[in-house]
Amino acid sequence: MADGVVGKCDGCQLVSELMAELDILRRRSSEMSQLEERCRRAEEALKAHEERSRLWRESAPMGVCATDGNGRIAAINRKMKEMLSLPPIHDENDDNDSQASDLLESSMGEALRLCLETKKPLVVEQFQPNSKEGPKSLRYHLSPVSDGGGAALGVIAFGEDITPLHRAEQALRESEERYRLLFESSPIAMIERDASTLKAHIEQLSDSGVTDLGDYVLKDPEEIDRCMSMIKTVKHNVAFLELMEISDDTAFARGLDMASFKDAKELGREIILMLARNSTSNEKERTFTTLKGSKKNVLAKTLVVSGHEATFSRIVVALVDITQRKRMEEALRISEQRFRDQAIRDDLTGLYNRRYLYSSLNELISAAKTDDSKVSVIFMDIDHFKVVVDTYGHLNGSQVIRELAGTIRYAVESPAYAVAYAGDEFVIVLPGLDDACAKQKALEIRRLINNAVYLREQGVDVRLSASFGVATFPDHAKDMRDLLSAADQALFCVKQTGKNSVGLHRNHAGNVHSEGLTEDDGGRNATRG
Repeated sequence: MADGVVGKCDGCQLVSELMAELDILRRRSSEMSQLEERCRRAEEALKAHEERSRLWRESAPMGVCATDGNGRIAAINRKMKEMLSLPPIHDENDDNDSQASDLLESSMGEALRLCLETKKPLVVEQFQPNSKEGPKSLRYHLSPVSDGGGAALGVIAFGEDITPLHRAEQALRESEERYRLLFESSPIAMIERDASTLKAHIEQLSDSGVTDLGDYVLKDPEEIDRCMSMIKTVKHNVAFLELMEISDDTAFARGLDMASFKDAKELGREIILMLARNSTSNEKERTFTTLKGSKKNVLAKTLVVSGHEATFSRIVVALVDITQRKRMEEALRISEQRFRDQAIRDDLTGLYNRRYLYSSLNELISAAKTDDSKVSVIFMDIDHFKVVVDTYGHLNGSQVIRELAGTIRYAVESPAYAVAYAGDEFVIVLPGLDDACAKQKALEIRRLINNAVYLREQGVDVRLSASFGVATFPDHAKDMRDLLSAADQALFCVKQTGKNSVGLHRNHAGNVHSEGLTEDDGGRNATRG
């Protein structure tokens, strides 16, 4: 009985131990599963990291390479292999000595050895004229890796293809050369100036609180001179020297003083405001006198060279000489004015002709109707002119008319004007004057004629008199035709009653007649003719 109990207890103990071991195995299995999952995840992360590294190496725009202390390749990306023209590495177990040999014999080999020997960073540039893609320019940046004790553990190198940069620099050099040739050989006067100092000064003024620079320099004209002295002449061409009539030394020594510019202060102010407003171009006609006294007209075209807009350190000014064009324009203007004058002037006397009279008088009467003003007309002719012609001849008769026209011109001031009407007849138009004022003007002209001596240069002394008829719009006429007719009738009345008098047109109950006034040179009372 006792043996059976003991056996049963031993069996239970064994089962209990087996169950405990089973639990341990289960726990270990679970731990192993967890460990396997962590390993799987770590492997996936490592693969992802390696893939990212591979993608970075393969797609990096720069070449990257790392070596050990003997020049063996520790890591290298596709870009660097292409730049160094290295053979592809098919197996990670390829001979390291072969890799080192390939690298040290590459275009970067000499720089790599020097970097390992000197333990100092290097930057080298190389030109490859025969690469597959055409001529290339490469730049390498090498840095030694030290163990802290002075020994070189290796080198990290970065490579970049600077071919586009070199091409851009070459294009810039070629552009600069073309610009230089164009600048120097241009038949147009050109000067290059540096206004960076003035630009900085203007910005300082703005920072100090000057808001209206134009007003500021107007209040202090000396500031214009100070500002203009900050602009430096960098270069000029031969055409500029010829235009300014100055020597080479003078061109650089003088600023605006290289010539006497018309409105020089205003010119300086415009230049200052151009910089203040960041205007990169300007075009305007200028007038100046060279130091030799030659007056020049130019079309000045100012342009800030591209890339220098912020500092204004390069400003090109082209001066197109338009002096001859201006002279031709002035000659044309004078010619056109002469033709216009010929169309409205009398050839003999230089006074206006009848064409001008009819056009102008119509306009004056229209204006008088609008502003309720008056227009008076004096109709006059020379007394006994036929006797003068018969006595002295037709040529002297024409000369008398010419000289008498000068007397009339002396007495008439703008806006009044005189007209050579026909033969020895003249008309004087007096805008804004009533009949009383017109009569006084007629008496003045009569007195001047009476006191003048004509044909004196021809060796004779001829004295003349004239008769005058006066009429006024709207008192005596409703339009131009009636006004001239009224003055003519007043003149006719004077001629009928004694000549050398002034006849003033009068209206009485619709009848038109004239009143002749005679006044002697001593100023005695007038008597009716």
